[in-house]
Amino acid sequence: MKYLQISLLLGTIFLSSCGIQSLPQNSNKVEAAWAEVMNQYKRRSDLIQNLVNTVKGYASHEKETFQSVIEARALATKTTINADQLNPETLKKFNQAQSGLAGALSRLMMVSERYPDLKANQNFRDLQVQIEGTENRIAIARRRYIEVVNIYNNLVTVPPTSWFNDMFWHYKKKPQFTVANEAEVQEAPKVEF
Repeated sequence: MKYLQISLLLGTIFLSSCGIQSLPQNSNKVEAAWAEVMNQYKRRSDLIQNLVNTVKGYASHEKETFQSVIEARALATKTTINADQLNPETLKKFNQAQSGLAGALSRLMMVSERYPDLKANQNFRDLQVQIEGTENRIAIARRRYIEVVNIYNNLVTVPPTSWFNDMFWHYKKKPQFTVANEAEVQEAPKVEF
């Protein structure tokens, strides 16, 4: 009887520290957080198309700027990654496409400086506010993804769950967002309206 109790106690300790539930649960959280990141980037992409159409009416001769925004948007929407495909290379490719879109959007906003009537247009102002809000949502979604991946990666790499992961499940670390260009962080682009 005593051996049965000791076996049950050891079994309970083993199962409570092995990550049998925490690893898959946190993997699911990473997938959900990534889906939210993708959702916010999709929202931005949709808003940008509306913004381009609004600005086109005022600045029809700015074709080069419009074309660069449209091409960057097309590349950014084409570059999607499922959560199960996340690795450092695919995340880098995704970040590059999104950075290209952000740069093109900045150039589009600079065009608006040349057209005072456009800046006064209610549709343009509404889209500006929505894009600003979307950029904030993207930042929040990325921050949440970073936090969830940190928890997940700790489970995968820190004992005791890492020992059992190595023996039984073989979950891999998930990549984090990184800053592609350190100069971009030090000197943020200025967009004025």
